[in-house]
Amino acid sequence: QFYACEMVLEEEGVFGDVTCDEWSFYLLPLDEDIISMELPEFFRDYFLEGDHRWINSIARALQLLNSLYGPFGKAYGIGRCAKMSYELWRDLEEESEGDGQGRKPEIGNIFLMDRDTDYVTALCSQVVYEGLVDDTFRIKCGSVDFGPDVTSSDKSIKVLLNAQDKVFSQIRNEHFSSVFGFLSQKSRNLQAQYDRRRSMDIKQMKNFVSQELKGLKQEHRLLSLHIGACESIMKKKTKQDFQEMIKAEHSLLEGFDIRESTSFIEEHIDRQVSPIESLRLMCLLSITENGLIPKDYRSLKTQYLQSYGPEHLLTFHNLKRIGLLTEQSAGETLTAVESKVSKLVTDRAAGKITDAFNSLARKSNFRAISKKLGLIPRVDGEYDLKMPRDMAYVFSGAYVPLSCKIIEQVLERRGWLGLEEVVRLLNGNEFSVSDSTVEDNPAWESQRIVLAVFLGGCTFSEIAALRFLGKERG
Repeated sequence: QFYACEMVLEEEGVFGDVTCDEWSFYLLPLDEDIISMELPEFFRDYFLEGDHRWINSIARALQLLNSLYGPFGKAYGIGRCAKMSYELWRDLEEESEGDGQGRKPEIGNIFLMDRDTDYVTALCSQVVYEGLVDDTFRIKCGSVDFGPDVTSSDKSIKVLLNAQDKVFSQIRNEHFSSVFGFLSQKSRNLQAQYDRRRSMDIKQMKNFVSQELKGLKQEHRLLSLHIGACESIMKKKTKQDFQEMIKAEHSLLEGFDIRESTSFIEEHIDRQVSPIESLRLMCLLSITENGLIPKDYRSLKTQYLQSYGPEHLLTFHNLKRIGLLTEQSAGETLTAVESKVSKLVTDRAAGKITDAFNSLARKSNFRAISKKLGLIPRVDGEYDLKMPRDMAYVFSGAYVPLSCKIIEQVLERRGWLGLEEVVRLLNGNEFSVSDSTVEDNPAWESQRIVLAVFLGGCTFSEIAALRFLGKERG
């Protein structure tokens, strides 16, 4: 219930005659390890329009978790929105004298992160199965609509995608290249179980029908749906030159063959493969290169508008405002102005001025951060995607998601110590707070539970990488 609601009622002169109540719907559990606020508009509202109205909802959601699971032992975060949400949540806690106090803590660490800390990961093509299903069919609120091409009938089916689906839970985090092998093995196993009934006597048959048959039929139905989904994904991706696109992305991430990648993007636009994919590649080029050279920016923009229509002028304006697709020159001159200004004023004021400049031109510094954190793994020989050794497998072994790497590093160091340079490159606003009332006992089960909160959405690739990290670290 926003203040704006009351304002409107007051303006209409009916505020006194109406009783307002709100259905405080903060968190929706989508799976055993995923809770969502289901606010698709949050990213645009906060990062583009600068609208802070959802921060209160985040703080209240944290308060709800705190009252259910007891106090969080340690809170870490990075980004302006993360910091504001955390501070507002602490204020709410103080006002309410904390319902969760005195309870044994069940969540040891909480990590808040703004989406703009890491745009690169969100812009890369997903190659884990769940990510591809999302890209192709759109997963909404944990369920997906499979059309006639998947169900091989004339009607669509809505399927819940969570740990309850025995087939899906085994392939969701796998690299797409190993999914077909798994599904064919699974279908052979199912067939073998069906074939067992040939050698059964009456009593065994009765048991089989009453206990196993229903489960097998259900598994068979899900298996055929996922095989249909895989075929559908393959068809679509083959049409889009998926392999070529991933090659171009990897070159951008590593900083090689930038000219070739730019030509690939131009060709992609001219062939009108997909307006969203073309924009995504342009944004990836811009962020990894710290902005486009003015000549490239103008040429790509012109080609895009000619291919997809002049109404996208507004899209370019918005992407520039948010720092996803920028030109180089303006940013360079800003830094020069910034350094002159900071010589004239005290550190504190300079900090404020730098903040203001930052919001004008968020430098992405991706290359420097990537080097510092080792986001591009050194690979000798082939990267084994079936038996991954690090989180890079979610991008075919070419790149470790920055957001997940930050979480890993901060939890390992139990704070930001030693990451000062990375924080500076990420434009600061980091925090690390311990709750003095919670004893720090590493043997406690709760100390091993980490709640990662992405403000502005996250991708299924990141979820898969964090699941991998959780398995590795126990």
